[in-house]
Amino acid sequence: MTNEVKTPKADCDFSPLKEQLKLDLQQMKEDIEASLEVFNNEDRCVLGQIETFKERLIQLESRAATFYLNCYLAPFTDKYVDLSISIRHLSERRHGALIAVERSEPLEWLVQPGTPIGAAITYTLLESIFYPGNPLHDGAVLVRANQIISAANVLPLTNTMFGQRKLGTRHRAAIGLSEKSDAIVLVVSEETGRSSFAYKGQLYPVINP
Repeated sequence: MTNEVKTPKADCDFSPLKEQLKLDLQQMKEDIEASLEVFNNEDRCVLGQIETFKERLIQLESRAATFYLNCYLAPFTDKYVDLSISIRHLSERRHGALIAVERSEPLEWLVQPGTPIGAAITYTLLESIFYPGNPLHDGAVLVRANQIISAANVLPLTNTMFGQRKLGTRHRAAIGLSEKSDAIVLVVSEETGRSSFAYKGQLYPVINP
């Protein structure tokens, strides 16, 4: 099977999401400036506003992560929408998942091979692979271009500690592979249903528009 790799595009076009991010950041900037103006007023307390800003920043981080995830995936697979849909559905059902998307750097030498699939990417196929009880669900799916190459693969685990956070095996595997390659690794937590992606050794939360 040929190692089909697409040439990265010069830019990604997810204009609506990008424009919404800009508007949200501008609004937050204005709200913070307004809070600074009343900070010295002893009759006003900004603690509640600070808590609100913290919650809004978390939402902005997730929205920005979704924007950049699509940008990172689009040059290398036309099926990034199917990937997003599958992650959303798996997250809603709390079905644990791990999907490694190959980009410029081949992944075979980093992955302990699992079961060959060799099928076009569809969100229904991905969701069926990670359905609890499926023999292939407890491992990583390897995606190259528009195909699911294999399932039940074993990825290298990171040894990096992330503060006080105790990471599960899926998250350690996602970060581990991203530390050793330029792959994007999507992960869904079975315990919380939260979805995220690993890139260059960092883990970012994801929302789906």
